[in-house]
Amino acid sequence: MHIGAALNVGLSREEIAEALLHATVYCGFPKALNAIFTAREVFEDRDQQSTA
Repeated sequence: MHIGAALNVGLSREEIAEALLHATVYCGFPKALNAIFTAREVFEDRDQQSTA
C-alpha cells in the first residue's frame, strides 16, 4: 500500500529503492530485503497494468 501511494504522489522507483536501502541500517538487512522484494512486485504489477 505504501509503495503504491509513494508512486501515486510522484516518487520514482529509484527514490523508493534508495529509501528502502537507507532503512536497512535501522530495521536490519532481512526486513529491508523483504521490503525490496515487495517493491519489485508492486513495480511489476504496475508495469502489467500499464500494458494491459
